Amino acid sequence: MTMSVPLPHVAQPSSPTEYVLTITCPDRPGLVADVTRYIFECGGNIVESQQFEDRLTTRFFMRVHFVTVSGGLGPDELRTAFAPIGAKHAMTWEMWNARDPFRTLIMVSRLGHCLNDLLFRWSTGSLNIEVPAVVSNHTDLAPLADAYGIPFHHIPVTPDTKQQADRRLRGLVGELGVHLVVLARYMQVLSEDFALSHQAFARGVKLVGATAHFVTPQLDEGPIIEQDVLRVDHRLGPDELVTAGQEIESRVLTRAVRWRTDNRVLLNGDRTVVFS
Repeated sequence: MTMSVPLPHVAQPSSPTEYVLTITCPDRPGLVADVTRYIFECGGNIVESQQFEDRLTTRFFMRVHFVTVSGGLGPDELRTAFAPIGAKHAMTWEMWNARDPFRTLIMVSRLGHCLNDLLFRWSTGSLNIEVPAVVSNHTDLAPLADAYGIPFHHIPVTPDTKQQADRRLRGLVGELGVHLVVLARYMQVLSEDFALSHQAFARGVKLVGATAHFVTPQLDEGPIIEQDVLRVDHRLGPDELVTAGQEIESRVLTRAVRWRTDNRVLLNGDRTVVFS
């Protein structure tokens, strides 16, 4: 589960630089032509372009990955040059340096499989993120964060301290310059995974699934970024069902984080457009 805050502008480039431009707007003729002409006139070269028209809402979505030449326009100049096109088509748009990592704060409780997967992929450079901190309402996973050299912040949450905990978390987000907060099995009331696995085993479950979505005030109802299922059968016991569930949770969350930090996820009302 993820929630986002705006990214800052990047510094002026002195060499060829890659950018990602994302666009959401009402669908109308001339959109793609105006965008591609803009990139050409700014001395850019398109590396990848994806688009989608939602015919139910007549909304248009586009993601363009392009490269500028050495000594070309910088990010602020590129944004200024694009602004009239955005206004002309009533666009909601954003432009980032494609290689700038998202500063990603990871929140976790006591189950460490998702955290471990994200930190491993961060350490190998396979996710476009920096991890300035891990936050938890328990201390169980402090050694895991320490093993990766990541600062660990214990923020306990009780009914009496919830507002104080929220203020401390918001303070950390601001102090650390966080762009993205990831809930990696973070729960204030932990589910009983082992008990649930016994129930699933008793009912002869055949599918184990996981969902990654944006955070909203309505629990588990945020726009979905990624889902997956794994087929299981009678040979798996309760413990093996837990392991299978943890493996698929890790995969789903990692894919969601990768797509978000590659700027491939656009909101479409209560749904998402994911240019995977």
